[in-house]
Amino acid sequence: MSDKPVPARPTVDLKSFTPARVALGRSGASLPTKPLLDFTLAHARARDAVHAVFDAPHLAAGVRALGLAVAEVRSRVADRADYLRRPDLGRQLDAASAAALADGITAPCQLAIVIGDGLSAAAIHAHAVALLQSLLPLLGAGEAVAIDHVVVASGARVALGDEIGAIIGARMVLMLIGERPGLSAPDSLGAYLTFAPRPGLTDAGRNCVSNIHKAGLSHDEAAHKIAWLVREGLAREVTGVALKDESADRAPRRIGTALPE
Repeated sequence: MSDKPVPARPTVDLKSFTPARVALGRSGASLPTKPLLDFTLAHARARDAVHAVFDAPHLAAGVRALGLAVAEVRSRVADRADYLRRPDLGRQLDAASAAALADGITAPCQLAIVIGDGLSAAAIHAHAVALLQSLLPLLGAGEAVAIDHVVVASGARVALGDEIGAIIGARMVLMLIGERPGLSAPDSLGAYLTFAPRPGLTDAGRNCVSNIHKAGLSHDEAAHKIAWLVREGLAREVTGVALKDESADRAPRRIGTALPE
């Protein structure tokens, strides 16, 4: 072992490896003015993202421009304040939406996509359509995955996709939803995949691709992971803790093929 001393590196070097707030300096016992103002701005952006108005019709129009049919639904929350106070209501469709969705179903489908505002409508407005643009060619290549339904849901929590998927009769649901804003990412998008969706499932039955935003996972990277999980989940007929993301290591099996003995 070498006795040569390891050169000291200043703490400020950490800034080149992370967007986290490190090596901010100090002014007496407090933060310098600029880091304090930056923190205040980031906090304000996070709060704005949580309370931003969800423009469901505009989003639906953007999805239709990709050649997909879209239905619009609502959860049982009355307004944004209700959404934040009552997470349970965001996991249930209102009666009118459930009835309209059921009336429009003619046959079970392979994959349904649900796009919900979640805790950051800003994330959905910024990334949902662009992510679908990257994802659709991957799902359509080779053995195509049929996308029979796209649903735009207002006042949505992740589990709302379970009820929607059950009504539609989807083998799998892909839920795109705005994630809880952080102080460095107020517009982060999450993608949740659930096989055989039905009310009452827990997050143990889902796979999640998260941190999709301009400083995180790119649309193309996220689309690659999602497409792999969709195909592999349909092939294995499972999602969640039983399905590990190995999208970087190998291609998925053909849909419907059995696992090796």
